[in-house]
Amino acid sequence: AEEAISYGIPAFKLDGRAVLYFAAWKEHYSLYPTGARLVAAFRKELARYEFNAKGTIRFPLAEPVPAKLIERIAKFRAREVAGREPMKTNARKKR
Repeated sequence: AEEAISYGIPAFKLDGRAVLYFAAWKEHYSLYPTGARLVAAFRKELARYEFNAKGTIRFPLAEPVPAKLIERIAKFRAREVAGREPMKTNARKKR
């Protein structure tokens, strides 16, 4: 994956597609996008954290970073992204 800034926040991309976005806020930090498959796969581990249908997982700043969980989420998302068709580029042809 490569580092990028997308929608004004840091992200990791694989083959031009976002694997994970992340951002820090006043009382939490967030990972995006999650989606129904990811939430179902990690439902038990995510039960203690706030997450929503819009694709956000919120981790409180007052608690230790769940690095192993975030690593597993990142690998899950990378597999999801890798399983999709590569993005087509909109490169203009030289005239």
